[in-house]
Amino acid sequence: MSRISFNRKRAKLKQLLGIRARLALLAVILVAPLMLDRARSLEDTRSRQIALASQEFADLAQHSADTQREVISSVETMLKSAAYIRASGGVGRSCEILRASLPLNLPWIRSIMIVSKDGLVQCSTLNNLVGLDLSDREYIKQVRETGGFVFSDFLFAKSNHRPIMMAAYPVSAINREEDAIVVAGINLDWMSKIMSNLGRRPGVSAVLVDSAGVVLAAPADQAGTIGLPLDTVPLLSAVAEKVIGSDQPDGTLSFADGEGSKRIVHFVRIPGTQSRLVVSVDESNVTAAINREIRTAYLQLLFVCLFVLLGALVAAEKLIIRPIQMMVAMAKRFGQGDWSVRAARNRLPAEFVPLARAFNAMAAQLIERERELVATNERLTVIASIDMLSGLANRRGFQSRLDFEWMKAQQHGGALSLLMIDVDHFKLFNDSYGHPEGDVCLARLGETLAGIAAETMGFAGRYGGEEFCLLVPNIDSRRALEIGETVRAAVQELAMPHCTSHYQTVTVSVGVPCARPNDKQQPGDLIEAADAALYAAKHRGRNAVVEHGIVRAIDGGIALAS
Repeated sequence: MSRISFNRKRAKLKQLLGIRARLALLAVILVAPLMLDRARSLEDTRSRQIALASQEFADLAQHSADTQREVISSVETMLKSAAYIRASGGVGRSCEILRASLPLNLPWIRSIMIVSKDGLVQCSTLNNLVGLDLSDREYIKQVRETGGFVFSDFLFAKSNHRPIMMAAYPVSAINREEDAIVVAGINLDWMSKIMSNLGRRPGVSAVLVDSAGVVLAAPADQAGTIGLPLDTVPLLSAVAEKVIGSDQPDGTLSFADGEGSKRIVHFVRIPGTQSRLVVSVDESNVTAAINREIRTAYLQLLFVCLFVLLGALVAAEKLIIRPIQMMVAMAKRFGQGDWSVRAARNRLPAEFVPLARAFNAMAAQLIERERELVATNERLTVIASIDMLSGLANRRGFQSRLDFEWMKAQQHGGALSLLMIDVDHFKLFNDSYGHPEGDVCLARLGETLAGIAAETMGFAGRYGGEEFCLLVPNIDSRRALEIGETVRAAVQELAMPHCTSHYQTVTVSVGVPCARPNDKQQPGDLIEAADAALYAAKHRGRNAVVEHGIVRAIDGGIALAS
């Protein structure tokens, strides 16, 4: 008992909270837009700050890329000058001129070498490099294939195994008879110094990578990443595949790092090389101040909404919720059949008095309408299941009775017989005598079947068109055949003229199945058996009665055969 009482109280609490929630929502709708407008303004400010910072770092990345491009351009110019010197004189004289003319204002060039056709260093600004075999280097093969300036990816120098990049230019580009190649070693430390202005920014990570994704240069605080693949560098591993695999020379990506911070990555390709400058910006550092203001705005919004909700709940309790509870209680009593219940208007606020009047008027109208609906439903039930022409049950009414008798016979283990009756050559009858006479014919058949159904404790119906059914429970197949013969004979005795029939009068064919319903059968199986037997009766010459399974029928009677 206590549990039932608890459940009732809980259901009542849910209903009250549901009403309060709706009222509170209305109050929030009134005040929330003002606070949300401020929060939205701060969100817009943050978006603008992010866009400005993103553009600033993109421009900075482009500027750094342009600086790198100038370095590469100066290297290319130096190699072309060295190639011209080699093309104008022998190896020895060329080496002397190179050593004397190597400019001191190009600190990014570590050394300049002249490489012979077989890949051996013939001379170099660094004596320890003479005789070094570079024939297996990929950039040597590329410069011979392309016949132009080539800038290598990251590699280790053969002389001291230090990280280095190489630039090469063929002498054949100036003098086709010369097969030598001018090669310069590039100082990666100098490239890192160019990028130092990027590395000093808080929340910024910048690296220079080659076409394979190996870090070539980085600011001093990230020097440990030089020589490592980009996908192993913290904060940049998430974009390694997209940057390296991109066909675009530059672009912008956004992603969340392992700590959930959003980062914006700009990458720019260095003209004349396959290298890219990659700059990553931490959005949280850029928008830290505005984020604090946004959080404050949302907290203020929360407190204002809570205050408004509390006020709305307290104010609405007396003015709305209690009157609604009273009206609901009255409606429940009325729903339970207490037709005398009425709303007490003197106990309601003035705003609810019109509702109480409407409720009382509705109660009176519903009482009258219920009486009318009961009578109407009774009439409709009869109309919906009766065929108005024959006076028998229609197909819908017959199907309902068949389902009922089937279930009843299945429960008690009884038999159920169905007579499917069809008027022979009825279309010809209509064509000969007209549809009004056809309706008269069907009406007389209905009267005849109704009488036989009453005598046999059966249920007759019009199945459709000129087809009728007679459902007889609790009889065996022999008795069903006898009733079928009774139907056939009674119709023929009506002696309704039918000039186009072999018998000159209206006759019927009857199919008679008998079944004992079980779980493996359906009512539809009995109808299908009746149709099959009716078809056999038609096929045997009409004016016949055929049981389901009988192979021979005799005009004017029945012949039982196995």
